[in-house]
Amino acid sequence: MALLHSVAAPDGSKTGIAQADGRHLPDEIAATINAQVQRGELTPGDRLPSERELCELHGVSRSVVREALSQLKSDRIIETRRGSGAYVLERDQRQSFRMQEVAIDERESLSLMMELIVTVEVAATRLAAMRRTPEDLKMIRRALIGMEYEIANDRLGDDQDFAFHQAIVEATHNPHFIALSSHLEQVARKVIRQARTNTRHQHIELIEAVQEEHQAIFDAIKTSDPDAAARAAENHLHNAAQRLDMYLKN
Repeated sequence: MALLHSVAAPDGSKTGIAQADGRHLPDEIAATINAQVQRGELTPGDRLPSERELCELHGVSRSVVREALSQLKSDRIIETRRGSGAYVLERDQRQSFRMQEVAIDERESLSLMMELIVTVEVAATRLAAMRRTPEDLKMIRRALIGMEYEIANDRLGDDQDFAFHQAIVEATHNPHFIALSSHLEQVARKVIRQARTNTRHQHIELIEAVQEEHQAIFDAIKTSDPDAAARAAENHLHNAAQRLDMYLKN
Protein backbone atom coordinates (compact mmCIF):
# COMPACT_ATOMS: atom_id res chain seq x y z
CA MET A 1 0.00 0.00 0.00
CA ALA A 2 1.18 3.51 -0.73
CA LEU A 3 2.50 5.75 2.03
CA LEU A 4 -0.28 7.11 4.25
CA HIS A 5 -0.59 10.52 5.83
CA SER A 6 -2.57 10.52 9.06
CA VAL A 7 -3.23 12.48 12.23
CA ALA A 8 -4.45 11.25 15.56
CA ALA A 9 -8.05 11.96 16.48
CA PRO A 10 -9.08 12.55 20.10
CA ASP A 11 -9.84 8.85 20.52
CA GLY A 12 -6.41 7.85 19.19
CA SER A 13 -7.63 6.52 15.83
CA LYS A 14 -6.28 7.64 12.47
CA THR A 15 -8.35 10.15 10.58
CA GLY A 16 -8.08 12.39 7.55
CA ILE A 17 -6.01 9.74 5.79
CA ALA A 18 -5.02 10.22 2.18
CA GLN A 19 -2.54 8.47 -0.07
CA ALA A 20 0.63 10.27 -0.99
CA ASP A 21 -0.43 10.42 -4.65
CA GLY A 22 -3.62 12.28 -3.68
CA ARG A 23 -6.12 9.50 -4.28
CA HIS A 24 -8.97 9.16 -1.81
CA LEU A 25 -8.63 6.04 0.31
CA PRO A 26 -12.32 5.08 0.61
CA ASP A 27 -12.51 5.06 -3.20
CA GLU A 28 -9.43 2.85 -3.39
CA ILE A 29 -10.66 0.38 -0.79
CA ALA A 30 -14.11 0.19 -2.40
CA ALA A 31 -12.49 -0.42 -5.80
CA THR A 32 -10.30 -3.18 -4.34
CA ILE A 33 -13.27 -5.02 -2.81
CA ASN A 34 -15.34 -4.53 -5.97
CA ALA A 35 -12.51 -6.01 -8.04
CA GLN A 36 -12.43 -9.06 -5.74
CA VAL A 37 -16.15 -9.53 -6.34
CA GLN A 38 -15.79 -9.18 -10.12
CA ARG A 39 -12.94 -11.69 -10.17
CA GLY A 40 -14.96 -14.18 -8.15
CA GLU A 41 -12.67 -14.05 -5.14
CA LEU A 42 -15.73 -12.93 -3.19
CA THR A 43 -18.95 -14.63 -4.24
CA PRO A 44 -22.65 -13.87 -3.59
CA GLY A 45 -23.49 -14.49 0.04
CA ASP A 46 -19.90 -14.19 1.25
CA ARG A 47 -19.46 -12.12 4.39
CA LEU A 48 -16.87 -9.36 4.22
CA PRO A 49 -14.31 -9.00 7.02
CA SER A 50 -15.52 -6.92 9.96
CA GLU A 51 -14.90 -3.16 10.05
CA ARG A 52 -12.11 -3.74 12.57
CA GLU A 53 -10.49 -6.36 10.36
CA LEU A 54 -10.72 -4.10 7.31
CA CYS A 55 -9.15 -1.25 9.31
CA GLU A 56 -6.23 -3.47 10.22
CA LEU A 57 -5.94 -4.90 6.70
CA HIS A 58 -5.76 -1.50 5.00
CA GLY A 59 -4.18 0.47 7.83
CA VAL A 60 -6.93 3.08 7.98
CA SER A 61 -9.49 4.51 10.39
CA ARG A 62 -12.99 3.16 10.87
CA SER A 63 -14.50 6.24 9.18
CA VAL A 64 -12.53 5.45 6.01
CA VAL A 65 -13.73 1.84 6.03
CA ARG A 66 -17.33 2.90 6.65
CA GLU A 67 -17.24 5.28 3.71
CA ALA A 68 -15.83 2.56 1.46
CA LEU A 69 -18.57 0.15 2.57
CA SER A 70 -21.17 2.86 2.02
CA GLN A 71 -19.95 3.27 -1.55
CA LEU A 72 -20.23 -0.47 -2.16
CA LYS A 73 -23.68 -0.51 -0.59
CA SER A 74 -24.90 2.40 -2.73
CA ASP A 75 -23.55 0.64 -5.83
CA ARG A 76 -25.47 -2.50 -4.77
CA ILE A 77 -22.32 -4.58 -4.55
CA ILE A 78 -22.95 -5.46 -0.91
CA GLU A 79 -25.71 -5.28 1.66
CA THR A 80 -25.36 -4.74 5.38
CA ARG A 81 -27.31 -6.67 7.96
CA ARG A 82 -27.71 -5.12 11.38
CA GLY A 83 -25.62 -6.96 13.94
CA SER A 84 -24.27 -9.37 11.34
CA GLY A 85 -22.01 -7.49 8.90
CA ALA A 86 -21.69 -6.87 5.17
CA TYR A 87 -22.45 -9.49 2.52
CA VAL A 88 -21.92 -9.70 -1.25
CA LEU A 89 -25.19 -9.41 -3.15
CA GLU A 90 -26.41 -11.76 -5.86
CA ARG A 91 -25.46 -10.50 -9.32
CA ASP A 92 -29.05 -9.72 -10.34
CA GLN A 93 -29.46 -7.53 -7.23
CA ARG A 94 -26.50 -5.32 -7.99
CA GLN A 95 -26.44 -1.81 -9.40
CA SER A 96 -30.20 -1.27 -9.44
CA PHE A 97 -29.58 2.47 -9.64
CA ARG A 98 -26.61 4.25 -11.18
CA MET A 99 -26.11 7.95 -11.78
CA GLN A 100 -23.68 9.00 -14.46
CA GLU A 101 -20.46 10.54 -13.18
CA VAL A 102 -20.36 14.33 -13.50
CA ALA A 103 -17.22 16.28 -14.38
CA ILE A 104 -16.56 19.56 -12.59
CA ASP A 105 -16.53 21.51 -15.86
CA GLU A 106 -20.05 20.35 -16.82
CA ARG A 107 -21.95 23.16 -15.13
CA GLU A 108 -25.40 22.26 -16.43
CA SER A 109 -24.98 18.65 -15.29
CA LEU A 110 -23.74 19.87 -11.91
CA SER A 111 -26.80 22.06 -11.53
CA LEU A 112 -29.14 19.17 -12.31
CA MET A 113 -27.27 16.90 -9.91
CA MET A 114 -27.53 19.45 -7.09
CA GLU A 115 -31.24 19.91 -7.81
CA LEU A 116 -31.83 16.20 -7.22
CA ILE A 117 -29.60 16.10 -4.15
CA VAL A 118 -31.41 19.04 -2.54
CA THR A 119 -34.79 17.38 -3.08
CA VAL A 120 -33.72 14.03 -1.61
CA GLU A 121 -31.61 15.34 1.27
CA VAL A 122 -34.17 17.88 2.46
CA ALA A 123 -36.85 15.18 2.56
CA ALA A 124 -34.49 12.82 4.39
CA THR A 125 -33.62 15.47 6.98
CA ARG A 126 -37.31 16.14 7.61
CA LEU A 127 -37.91 12.41 8.20
CA ALA A 128 -34.85 12.17 10.43
CA ALA A 129 -36.24 14.89 12.69
CA MET A 130 -39.46 12.89 13.00
CA ARG A 131 -37.97 9.41 13.43
CA ARG A 132 -34.53 9.74 14.98
CA THR A 133 -33.72 7.66 18.02
CA PRO A 134 -31.33 8.63 20.85
CA GLU A 135 -28.70 6.42 19.19
CA ASP A 136 -29.23 8.17 15.83
CA LEU A 137 -28.78 11.54 17.51
CA LYS A 138 -25.59 10.31 19.16
CA MET A 139 -24.13 9.31 15.77
CA ILE A 140 -25.06 12.67 14.19
CA ARG A 141 -23.54 14.56 17.11
CA ARG A 142 -20.38 12.44 16.98
CA ALA A 143 -19.84 13.41 13.34
CA LEU A 144 -20.54 17.07 14.16
CA ILE A 145 -17.91 17.05 16.91
CA GLY A 146 -15.51 15.31 14.51
CA MET A 147 -15.91 18.15 12.03
CA GLU A 148 -15.24 20.69 14.78
CA TYR A 149 -12.02 18.88 15.62
CA GLU A 150 -10.90 18.89 11.99
CA ILE A 151 -11.68 22.60 11.59
CA ALA A 152 -9.73 23.39 14.75
CA ASN A 153 -6.75 21.65 13.12
CA ASP A 154 -7.12 23.56 9.81
CA ARG A 155 -8.51 20.61 7.87
CA LEU A 156 -11.66 20.34 5.76
CA GLY A 157 -13.08 17.28 7.54
CA ASP A 158 -14.47 15.61 4.41
CA ASP A 159 -14.83 12.21 6.06
CA GLN A 160 -16.68 13.66 9.04
CA ASP A 161 -18.91 15.72 6.73
CA PHE A 162 -19.88 12.53 4.93
CA ALA A 163 -20.52 10.74 8.23
CA PHE A 164 -22.77 13.60 9.38
CA HIS A 165 -25.04 13.46 6.33
CA GLN A 166 -24.98 9.66 6.26
CA ALA A 167 -26.04 9.50 9.91
CA ILE A 168 -28.98 11.79 9.16
CA VAL A 169 -30.13 9.60 6.29
CA GLU A 170 -29.74 6.48 8.46
CA ALA A 171 -32.06 8.18 10.96
CA THR A 172 -34.91 8.05 8.43
CA HIS A 173 -34.99 4.26 8.94
CA ASN A 174 -36.05 3.98 5.30
CA PRO A 175 -33.74 1.63 3.35
CA HIS A 176 -34.74 3.16 0.00
CA PHE A 177 -33.81 6.64 1.14
CA ILE A 178 -30.57 5.29 2.55
CA ALA A 179 -29.55 3.53 -0.68
CA LEU A 180 -30.46 6.43 -3.00
CA SER A 181 -29.07 9.19 -0.80
CA SER A 182 -25.83 7.32 -0.21
CA HIS A 183 -25.25 6.96 -3.95
CA LEU A 184 -26.02 10.63 -4.61
CA GLU A 185 -23.71 11.67 -1.79
CA GLN A 186 -20.86 9.61 -3.23
CA VAL A 187 -21.19 11.23 -6.67
CA ALA A 188 -21.43 14.72 -5.19
CA ARG A 189 -18.47 14.24 -2.86
CA LYS A 190 -16.17 13.20 -5.70
CA VAL A 191 -16.99 16.38 -7.60
CA ILE A 192 -16.64 18.66 -4.58
CA ARG A 193 -13.39 16.99 -3.51
CA GLN A 194 -11.92 17.53 -6.97
CA ALA A 195 -13.05 21.16 -6.99
CA ARG A 196 -11.50 21.76 -3.56
CA THR A 197 -8.26 20.14 -4.69
CA ASN A 198 -8.11 22.67 -7.51
CA THR A 199 -8.47 25.53 -5.02
CA ARG A 200 -5.27 26.97 -3.58
CA HIS A 201 -6.83 28.26 -0.35
CA GLN A 202 -9.04 26.38 2.08
CA HIS A 203 -11.31 29.41 2.74
CA ILE A 204 -11.42 28.92 6.50
CA GLU A 205 -14.19 31.48 6.92
CA LEU A 206 -16.42 29.43 4.60
CA ILE A 207 -15.62 26.22 6.45
CA GLU A 208 -16.76 27.87 9.66
CA ALA A 209 -19.99 28.95 7.94
CA VAL A 210 -20.57 25.36 6.83
CA GLN A 211 -20.18 24.21 10.43
CA GLU A 212 -22.79 26.73 11.59
CA GLU A 213 -25.17 25.32 8.98
CA HIS A 214 -24.50 21.78 10.21
CA GLN A 215 -25.15 22.90 13.78
CA ALA A 216 -28.52 24.35 12.75
CA ILE A 217 -29.48 21.04 11.15
CA PHE A 218 -28.44 19.10 14.25
CA ASP A 219 -30.34 21.44 16.58
CA ALA A 220 -33.56 21.02 14.57
CA ILE A 221 -33.23 17.23 14.51
CA LYS A 222 -32.45 17.21 18.24
CA THR A 223 -35.67 19.14 19.01
CA SER A 224 -37.62 16.89 16.58
CA ASP A 225 -38.73 19.89 14.49
CA PRO A 226 -39.18 18.56 10.92
CA ASP A 227 -39.98 21.95 9.36
CA ALA A 228 -36.94 23.63 10.90
CA ALA A 229 -34.77 20.64 9.92
CA ALA A 230 -35.95 20.81 6.31
CA ARG A 231 -35.31 24.57 6.16
CA ALA A 232 -31.84 24.19 7.66
CA ALA A 233 -30.96 21.39 5.22
CA GLU A 234 -32.24 23.34 2.22
CA ASN A 235 -30.30 26.43 3.29
CA HIS A 236 -27.13 24.38 3.74
CA LEU A 237 -27.43 22.67 0.35
CA HIS A 238 -28.19 25.87 -1.56
CA ASN A 239 -25.18 27.48 0.07
CA ALA A 240 -23.12 24.40 -0.80
CA ALA A 241 -24.08 24.84 -4.46
CA GLN A 242 -22.94 28.45 -4.33
CA ARG A 243 -19.65 27.46 -2.70
CA LEU A 244 -19.11 24.77 -5.32
CA ASP A 245 -19.36 27.45 -8.01
CA MET A 246 -16.79 29.48 -6.08
CA TYR A 247 -14.43 26.50 -5.93
CA LEU A 248 -14.75 26.05 -9.68
CA LYS A 249 -13.81 29.67 -10.35
CA ASN A 250 -10.53 29.44 -8.43
